[in-house]
Amino acid sequence: MLKERYESGLTMEAFVAGAQANADLWRSIYRRAMAPEEMVARAAELPAPRHLLVLLEDWCGDAVNTIPALARLAEAAPQLDLRVLPRDQNPDLMDAHLTGTSRSIPVVIALDEAYAELGWWGPRPSELQAWVASPEAQRLPKEDRYREVRRWYARDRGRTTLSEVLDLLERTAVPRAA
Repeated sequence: MLKERYESGLTMEAFVAGAQANADLWRSIYRRAMAPEEMVARAAELPAPRHLLVLLEDWCGDAVNTIPALARLAEAAPQLDLRVLPRDQNPDLMDAHLTGTSRSIPVVIALDEAYAELGWWGPRPSELQAWVASPEAQRLPKEDRYREVRRWYARDRGRTTLSEVLDLLERTAVPRAA
């Protein structure tokens, strides 16, 4: 079932080309997104191919700030491939990957070479997620809180997302036979 869902997903390039909400932002961030060499090297060390199935919607600010860098990693690393599915058209997958009771996105589902689920990541880097949930952040007006989130993403440039997804892939890797 996950194999068919994965194969029906869009490539990042196709998703960005079809984005309607925040279309200019998606194109701009995807065009500038980079995967640092050390992250590509980590991905190249994975013992088997991995598929990244991403649930998102084009209006999501967290997705536009994290997934383009992850897509660039998948494009640069031969062990990785990435496909995108719309959250709202895949409620069963979304409901299996909730953050508490929320359908927060993006969700990155890591699949092995046989398309079995290894684990998942989302909806934002753990440091940022902890700050957003903190009393300090919750006291801020929503507009100010989102401005701080955007600043965090601008400073981070996707590095924390890449590291956390790679940590997941490395934790679930089965070493190659000698």
